[in-house]
Amino acid sequence: MTLPAELHGPVPGRTPMLNAVTRYRGRTTNLWLKLEQENPFGSIKDRVAYSLLSSIFESGVLCGGIIESTSGNLGVALARYAQICGVEFTAVVDPRTSRKLVRQMRSADAKIVEVTEPDETRGYLLSRLAYIRDRMAVEDLLVWPNQYENPANPRAHSEGTAPEIFATVPRGELDVFLGVSTGGTVRGFTDYVERNRLSWRCVAVDEVGSVALGGPPATRSLNGIGASRSSSFVDGRACLNVKVTAAEAVAACDWVASELGVRVGGSSGAAVAGAVRWIREGLGAEHVVVVCPDGGDRYEDTIYSPGWRRAKELTARAEMEFPEVCSARVVDNSLVLL
Repeated sequence: MTLPAELHGPVPGRTPMLNAVTRYRGRTTNLWLKLEQENPFGSIKDRVAYSLLSSIFESGVLCGGIIESTSGNLGVALARYAQICGVEFTAVVDPRTSRKLVRQMRSADAKIVEVTEPDETRGYLLSRLAYIRDRMAVEDLLVWPNQYENPANPRAHSEGTAPEIFATVPRGELDVFLGVSTGGTVRGFTDYVERNRLSWRCVAVDEVGSVALGGPPATRSLNGIGASRSSSFVDGRACLNVKVTAAEAVAACDWVASELGVRVGGSSGAAVAGAVRWIREGLGAEHVVVVCPDGGDRYEDTIYSPGWRRAKELTARAEMEFPEVCSARVVDNSLVLL
């Protein structure tokens, strides 16, 4: 992506990968974690924010301010880029949004609107979107990037994240595990794989109770994964997918921290849990990639908090078997040529 004159700030991408050689019941698998926490503002949503804002500035639309619904990470990235560019930004959040991330948005001069009325699915996403539509109806110059439907969202991954993995991981069959919220990451990877005719399998991972890929709604515990509406980018009936519980995601976060020395976020833990299930069932290719959207620093008051785990009844370790880690190394992608 070329940088429009109006969009200033650090370009996201070229994040490192952690390669762990694992063994489970005599079978060796190369597990790769794409560490998106190393983006400039701390998450994979930096890529999406950069792509969304690029599409807005390149269109030449008159902009009196930007508004977007966010569960946290995208709001932080949009707030930082908007601050650098001198554009007013309003983040529409809800009670489940991390207070730490809300503080980060405020510190970047974002205006915060918290929607407190749950929607019919017992989530808040539909309520957040309704608030934005009401504002858009009366404020002509307000711009909504709409991460849920804007093709600039998946383009951030088809032109950035996926090619970086292709440049790093050995050629051949590959399974890629991707958490789902908007579905933009899955769609971007699928587009890249189809366009380049690669022998990759893209596996969407969602939390039980989310309706992003279909299925009945239920109360969810994880932030940054899942949704209370079907994805506009991905059809759950037409893609490989795995649903995991919050307990499995927490157990996977603990395993990554203890065995690989890295703290990852809850959605990353969910994706790792999905990949581990795949490996246990003997379905995985020789190389299995997990895209980890953010780091554990954003979950100190949730995933890594004993109090939060007690409140969510997640203190008992999920009954999961994890593979043995034989060795691990970090691959620096800062000089990768795409």
